[in-house]
Amino acid sequence: MGRGSRQEPTAKHTGGHISTELRINERIRVPEVRLVGPNGETVGIVPTDQALKLAQEADLDLVEVAPMARPPVCKLMDYGKFKYENAQKAREARRNQTNVVIKEMKLRPKIDTHDYETKKGHVVRFLKAGDKVKITIMFRGREQHRPELGFRLLQRLAEDVDDLGFVESSPKQDGRNMTMVLGPHRKKADAKAEAKAEKESRAAARAASEAEEAEYRASHRPGGKKERGRSENLDPEIDA
Repeated sequence: MGRGSRQEPTAKHTGGHISTELRINERIRVPEVRLVGPNGETVGIVPTDQALKLAQEADLDLVEVAPMARPPVCKLMDYGKFKYENAQKAREARRNQTNVVIKEMKLRPKIDTHDYETKKGHVVRFLKAGDKVKITIMFRGREQHRPELGFRLLQRLAEDVDDLGFVESSPKQDGRNMTMVLGPHRKKADAKAEAKAEKESRAAARAASEAEEAEYRASHRPGGKKERGRSENLDPEIDA
């Protein structure tokens, strides 16, 4: 093989770019194809040049959709429109994809009531947003010999937020810490959709309130009547 000749990539080559583009029109170089019409109807096995001619007559592209078949399956379609619609679907899928987020909340085994309620409030907010929460109890000094304190605290927290989340990972000792993971009952996508709806509802209510207030101010001006012009006489008993 000469230096100028091009070598087709094989499965043994690694590290190179593998194209995901479908072969279309003149790039399809097999002698015959199994042809599918633009509406999904089966045409049958035809010579490739005949399939190309049919594509040109219909102002469409001949697209190889199943290259591993014998013979390859090709379809008549508008390839530009096909690529655009696929890109739109991929973009929509990425937009709807939800990433699992794990928030972390740290507590001390002898936490006071006020701090506990504050921390619990954060856990509630995380679970409402559809996020998981890792609860960590930090033991210090002699507290390490009282793991039951941390276990009871974790149990208490799990019960307090039972309507929003569940214990996904039971309490377990990890060195000087004890951890537990709470999972949300609701999916993150649902939480995001509800949050968006609530935001739009608040914005609409605020706009309606502002419009109502503006209308009230306009109808309750001082005097309740049209303002007099500069030339109007203020006392009807006095001649102009």
